[in-house]
Amino acid sequence: MDVMELLRGRRTYRRFLQKAVPEEVIQDIIEAARLSSAGSNRQATSLVIVHQPADVEKVNALVKWAAFLPPEQGTPKPGEQPTLYVAVVQDTRVSGDLNTDTGIALANMTLAAWAKGVGSCIMGAINRPKLTALLGLPEHEKLHTMVAFGYPAHKSYIVPLQTDNKYYLDAEGNYCVPKRSKEQIARYL
Repeated sequence: MDVMELLRGRRTYRRFLQKAVPEEVIQDIIEAARLSSAGSNRQATSLVIVHQPADVEKVNALVKWAAFLPPEQGTPKPGEQPTLYVAVVQDTRVSGDLNTDTGIALANMTLAAWAKGVGSCIMGAINRPKLTALLGLPEHEKLHTMVAFGYPAHKSYIVPLQTDNKYYLDAEGNYCVPKRSKEQIARYL
């Protein structure tokens, strides 16, 4: 798949088929994070893989979905929930701009998964204290985000931005994601 095609298709997905993400895809996600660029090669991002169904269910209770939609539309119902979570963690003993490094790792991870047909949702609206305890993170590790992974049960596509950047559902329940045009985001000097 061409990289631009991959980028156009890698949207956020919030409803999933109940099909486990295979170990080979999990290994690609880990490898993609490992290979990601980091300022001064500091490599302060690490991952906690949550793939056992009972543990995934515990995480489901500690994350929030689709802030622009009413919960009955944006929150996956039973039978639509992700089958894998990856906790993205920062080592606070390392100095520097960890958020940029973590963002690069997140992009790599979600693209690697999407290349195998596995969708994702990067989640910042999470219960960090309870998830930190559940994941058994030591004091020097800070939970940055949770990423939900699974095979999408809906479509997500880009539509032109009119006046509002809020995503919405179309008549079939697919996600419409308004994006600015190239002319709106870039100018030449």
